[in-house]
Amino acid sequence: MYLRKPARLQPGDTAAVLSLSWGGPAAYPALYELGVENLRTHFGLKVVELETARLSDSVLRRNPRLRAEDLNRAVRDPSVKAVLSSVGGYDSVRILPYVDWDAVRANPKIIMGYSDTTTVLTHASLRGLVTFYGPSVMTGIAQIKSLPPAYEAHLRSMLFEDCAGYRYAPYDVWSDWYPDWNDRSRLGQVNGTQPNTVGWKWLQGKGEVAGRLWGGCIEVLEFLKGTDFWPDRSFWDGRVIFFESSEAKPSVQQIVYILRNYGVAGVFERASAILYARPKGYSDSEKEELYSALRSVVGEEFGQSELPIVANMDFGHTDPKLVLPLGALLRIDCERKEVAVVDSFTEAR
Repeated sequence: MYLRKPARLQPGDTAAVLSLSWGGPAAYPALYELGVENLRTHFGLKVVELETARLSDSVLRRNPRLRAEDLNRAVRDPSVKAVLSSVGGYDSVRILPYVDWDAVRANPKIIMGYSDTTTVLTHASLRGLVTFYGPSVMTGIAQIKSLPPAYEAHLRSMLFEDCAGYRYAPYDVWSDWYPDWNDRSRLGQVNGTQPNTVGWKWLQGKGEVAGRLWGGCIEVLEFLKGTDFWPDRSFWDGRVIFFESSEAKPSVQQIVYILRNYGVAGVFERASAILYARPKGYSDSEKEELYSALRSVVGEEFGQSELPIVANMDFGHTDPKLVLPLGALLRIDCERKEVAVVDSFTEAR
């Protein structure tokens, strides 16, 4: 399918904020408002809050069609250049039948979120639109002042600039979540930062490979399997797949079960590489257990010991986050230990 690329953002552009899943802004309005203000002051964006943005969780849960209609309105509005998720949640999968996917593809614009927003990002990508796995307003944007300057610079590069040839790199520090959002004295902070001494873990693989990027939260992807919103077998050919896990902290054994499902479906023998995020809430020993499980399932159980696997990467539920454009062509060089974007994934205006 022909790839549709959204236009790069410019200062003064309008970003629409909506709640596709959980009503976080209604529960924690001060944190949400800080995130909105950061969009204005740090990136020069005009922010339009759509109907769902501040609705309560109970109202949103009862109205999946309403959430979908907000997304439809945003993509149809020519003045809106970016659609940003307020926060994640747990049931955005219910909105998918009501989304106007033809309108999403016909009006390419930056759509960004992570975690439960995986459902929208992955299916829009299947329809041929580049989408963006990155921070939400409440988780990543609200905390921007507490994170290193390299993080803001990265967001600016990915959303405002031509990133053909962009090389990803580990951040120097990382943080494993946020203080209690009821504590107004720590609004917009993270739970401290620690040096990123480990960096990325290159678990297996040789040489250089390339492929189109696709993936998301590994638990949320499970919601899609067996539905009309899941890829067919041929989709996985040459794909660079990325996974991350949520704050629910699935056990390593649960991850093993999920990975085996991909293996039986023939995904590992078709894919070009696997990228796996730093898991939130894991101890060092649990991380080592996860790395061992990835090698065991992919390399030993399914015989794909040469498939590159890069783990402990800076995306997902820890901060600061890297932005991953679904549909972009990535190159993974196992000898030089490089992950880079090959082509442009946004268009100039």
